[in-house]
Amino acid sequence: MEIQGHRGARGLWPENTVEGFARTLEIGVDVLELDVGLTADGVPVLHHDQALRGDTVRDRGPCRPQDPMYPYVGRPIRELTLAQVKTVDAGVRHPRFAETQTPLPGAEVPTLAEACELLAQHDVRLAVEIKTDPSWPEVETITAAAVKVLDAYGLTERSRLLAFDWRVLGVARGLLPGGERVALVEPDTLDASWMAGQDPAGGLVAAAAAAGATMLSPKRVMVTPELVAAAHDRGLAVVVWTVNEPVEMARYVAFGADAIVTDYPDRLRDVVGRRS
Repeated sequence: MEIQGHRGARGLWPENTVEGFARTLEIGVDVLELDVGLTADGVPVLHHDQALRGDTVRDRGPCRPQDPMYPYVGRPIRELTLAQVKTVDAGVRHPRFAETQTPLPGAEVPTLAEACELLAQHDVRLAVEIKTDPSWPEVETITAAAVKVLDAYGLTERSRLLAFDWRVLGVARGLLPGGERVALVEPDTLDASWMAGQDPAGGLVAAAAAAGATMLSPKRVMVTPELVAAAHDRGLAVVVWTVNEPVEMARYVAFGADAIVTDYPDRLRDVVGRRS
């Protein structure tokens, strides 16, 4: 069972921050999952949503006086420069995890390169989610920018690319022919527009394989023993997201899932250890 830290370990520390990643590595994970967006000046940065979210970052002031784009929170990352993105505080406590998350005041939104500088020093695999949707024309641009950074730090061989927008999988197959490609899916994205034109009526596993996936990553409510078995029959590993309760973790281990994504990798480590 592969233990994947979701956005680091967002139940314990603010997500997608270098400081949070460092603490997650101390717990021990097999894979560290993170999210990549692209700034207006072409720099891959880490943030879960396409726009800066007010529950994970906070404005601290403009990068220059009378900046007409300020405040930055709420604006799409692709409309902001790196200098503007770097002004926000990404170490705030998320309201959803108020009881378990330790804030990291002053933490910045990191670039992918800054995260790779840390992760290259540790024996951990990377799950790099490319944050696009079917309306994006620049899928190749953002995917290629992320791969270029991973390659610069020697991390391509232990990185996998994942996306809800399955067009990314086709681009990734061209950029990293031998790499792992993960088809993310939830009920709201069971649509040909998200699935690179594949018809979901033909079956989720078949659609993911046809889109170029080597791994299938459904939301936990979609995962059944039958789905896991069907994916394995097609040679696809199954990654379940996001599972935080130990009882549920044990259920998906019993289903035969290959990996679980969790906000609490410490809990999952305990569950896997007990079952072992």
